[in-house]
Amino acid sequence: MAPPQNLLEVLRERTIVDCDTMDVDVAENIGKPVQFADGTSNQAIAYFELQKPKHETTLRESRPLATALGSKYPNTPVKELFVEISMVKLQLEISKHVTGFVHVQTNPYYSYDTVKTVKNAERIVEHFKLLDSTFDPSRVCIKIPSTWEGLEACRLLESSGIATLSTTLFTIEQAWMAGDVGCEYIAPYVNELKVHFEEGFVDRNKSMDLCVHAHRLYSANKVKTKVLPASLTSIDEIMALAGVDHITISPQLLQEMVRTPASEKTKASLFDGEIEVPPMLSFTNEAEYRIAFTLSGKGEGERKLTQAINIFCEMQTKLEAMMNK
Repeated sequence: MAPPQNLLEVLRERTIVDCDTMDVDVAENIGKPVQFADGTSNQAIAYFELQKPKHETTLRESRPLATALGSKYPNTPVKELFVEISMVKLQLEISKHVTGFVHVQTNPYYSYDTVKTVKNAERIVEHFKLLDSTFDPSRVCIKIPSTWEGLEACRLLESSGIATLSTTLFTIEQAWMAGDVGCEYIAPYVNELKVHFEEGFVDRNKSMDLCVHAHRLYSANKVKTKVLPASLTSIDEIMALAGVDHITISPQLLQEMVRTPASEKTKASLFDGEIEVPPMLSFTNEAEYRIAFTLSGKGEGERKLTQAINIFCEMQTKLEAMMNK
C-alpha cells in the first residue's frame, strides 16, 4: 500500500471519515478514490445547500408532494413535510456516493417532545421508501438533539430498528445516556454551534477531551455506541482526534486536508495519551439525570445545547419559508 500523500489519507489510517455536507459534488469528488462512509447533515446545512440554483428542481418537486402527503399526515403542517422531503431528496443523492448511513435531523422544534420526535423520525424513513423504493432504509440514521426527551426518542427508535445519532452533545452525562438508550452514534460538538454563525467568535471551552472520555467509557463497558465528533473548525482539531471511531468534516476543511501534505507536522492525537476511563454513571430517574446535566461543567453543556437548538430552530423556520417561494 502506498504511503499517505495528504492529511486526509493520514487520518483515514486511524479513523472512519464522513462528509458533513449535502453537496453531492463534495461527496463524489473529494478524497477520491476512497469514498466517505456516512453523509451527515442538519437544518443549517440543508438551508444553505437548498439556496443553490441547482436545487430549483428539488424544491419545485417537493412542494406538490408535500401538499399531497398532507392527507396521509393530517397532524403535520405541509411546510414541515416540505422540509422533510427536500432533505430526504438531497440525502438520496448523497447516498450514491457514500458507503454507510445518510443522516437526517429531526425538527428541532420537537427537541423537548419525545412523541413528536419519534413520529418525525418514522416519517423521514417513510419518505425515503416513497421517493426511492430501491433504497435500503436501514441506511438512514436519524439525528436527534441530546435532550432528555430526545434521548428517550432514541431509545424507542432503536428498539424499533431505526438507527439514531445523539447530536448537539456537550457533556459526559449526555454521552452516558446516549449509550444507555442504544444510539448508533453520538456527535460531541467540539465547538459550540455559534462559531459557525458569528464571525470571529471562538469557543474557549472545546469538547476535545469529551470525545476521548466517551470513547473510553464505551470501550471499557462494551457499549455499542460510536463517537462521531462534529462542529470542527481546524485541521489541528481534526488530527488531534485521530483514532476516534468516526469523524465528520465540512467541505472547506476536507479540501484543506487534501491540500496539506502528509509530511506536515500536526498536533499529536489525544487518543495516544493516557486518559483515565470515566466511571460508568447511573441515574435512577429523569430528575436525577436532569440535575446532573445542569450541573455538568457549571452549566456550560446546558447553555450550549440550548443555543444549538435555538440556531437549528431558526434554520428550520427558514427552510419552511421556502415552501412558499
